[in-house]
Amino acid sequence: MLPGIGVFGTGNVVKVIVPFLREKGFKVEAIWGRTLNAVEEVAKELEIPFHTNKIDDVLLRKDVDLIFIICSPNLHAQIAVKALGIGKHVLCDKPAGLCQGEALKMVRASQYYPSLISIINHSLRFLPAFGQMRRAIVDGYLGQEGEITVCDVRVQMGSLLHDAYDWLCDDTMGGGVLTLVGSHVIDLVSHLTSQRAVRVHGVIRTFTKTTDYVNGIRHISSPDFCAFQMEMSGGALVTATLNNHLPASFSQEVLICGQAGHLMVRGGDLYGRKSGSTKEDVIYLDVEDLQRGGAINSTAANAIPRPYMKGLFKMIGALREAFLPVEDKRGWVKEPVALAATFEDGLYVQAVIDALKKSNANREWVKVNVITEEPDPDPLLSAAVRRSTISM
Repeated sequence: MLPGIGVFGTGNVVKVIVPFLREKGFKVEAIWGRTLNAVEEVAKELEIPFHTNKIDDVLLRKDVDLIFIICSPNLHAQIAVKALGIGKHVLCDKPAGLCQGEALKMVRASQYYPSLISIINHSLRFLPAFGQMRRAIVDGYLGQEGEITVCDVRVQMGSLLHDAYDWLCDDTMGGGVLTLVGSHVIDLVSHLTSQRAVRVHGVIRTFTKTTDYVNGIRHISSPDFCAFQMEMSGGALVTATLNNHLPASFSQEVLICGQAGHLMVRGGDLYGRKSGSTKEDVIYLDVEDLQRGGAINSTAANAIPRPYMKGLFKMIGALREAFLPVEDKRGWVKEPVALAATFEDGLYVQAVIDALKKSNANREWVKVNVITEEPDPDPLLSAAVRRSTISM
C-alpha cells in the first residue's frame, strides 16, 4: 500500500514530480499554495482533487500520510514539525529552515517520532554517478581511507530568479545560490568523503541587484555568486565555486583527488585516473534517459537541472520501495531510503551555511559550530533577569 501524498508548494518542482509520483503509483490527494489563485491554477493543471491556502487543511486530511514540503524555506520547519507531530511522514526540500534554530526543531521532532520517515531532498546522493563514486572511494580507488586530499566543485548555471519578485530574491527568506545549490554541495561532499567541515571561509556576492521585472523600490539581496573553502575533519580541503551568470546552461563538475588517483563526475558521468596512468578510465556513463511522461510540464522540467531532477526521481523510486512491501499505509522499511539525508544532516548543512555567512561578513576563517540547544532569542534580557534574581 502506498501512502496518499499532500504537497506544499506550487513551483516548477511540483509540476515535475506530481506526474512522476502518479507514474510510480502514488496518489496525490491535496496541494497547498500561498494564495488561493496560485494553488487553484496548479491544482487544475495537475488534476489534484483538493487545494487550499491553509496549512492545517492538508495536514489533517485522513487520506494524506506523506507530506512533500516544496515551498519557501521560511515555512519548512513549521510544516515539518507539525506534520511529524500529527503522525505524517515528511520529505522536506532543502534547506532545513532558515537557521540552525529552525533546523534543530526539525531534528528534535524527527527524534521524537523515529517511526516516521523524515528526510531532506539532497537528491544528488541518489544520482548513480555519485553512488559509483562513493563506492570507488570506499574500495580504495583514491588510496586508503583518509587519503583524500582535495575536493573541487564547480557549478555554473543560469539565474534562479523568476519573472516576479518573490522569496527567491530575498537572502533572509532563503533565496540565493548558497542555500539552494550550496546546500547540495555541502551535503554531497560530506556524503562522499565521510568527513565533515571543521572550518570554512566564504565569499558571497550579489551582482544582479535589479532585473527587467524586479526594479524600482525593490532590490534583489539573494547572492548569485559564491566561492568557499572547507577544511574537513579527515584532513581534506574542499573548494567550491557556484556561479549564476551562465544563462540557459548548466554545468557541474565534482573532482576528488587522493594519493592514488582522482575521480571526477561531469554532469552524470564518472571518470577516474590512477596515479601514473596516462589514460582516463570511464567508470560510469549516464545513458538512462529521464522518464518524462507526456503529463510533465516541459517548461518546468527545463527549469530544473538534469542531475538534480534525476536524483529526485531516484529518491521517489526509493520511497516507493520503502512503502511497497508493507500492507499498512503508514508502515515502511528503512533500507531503500537509508541513503537519504536526514534532518541531522540538514542541521549540519545549516551550520556550515551560517558559518560561511559569518565568514563572508567578517572576512575570516570561521569554525563550524553545530548547535545542540536552541539559541536564546534575547540574551541581554536573559542576562538581566539572571542578575536581578541573584541580587534578590
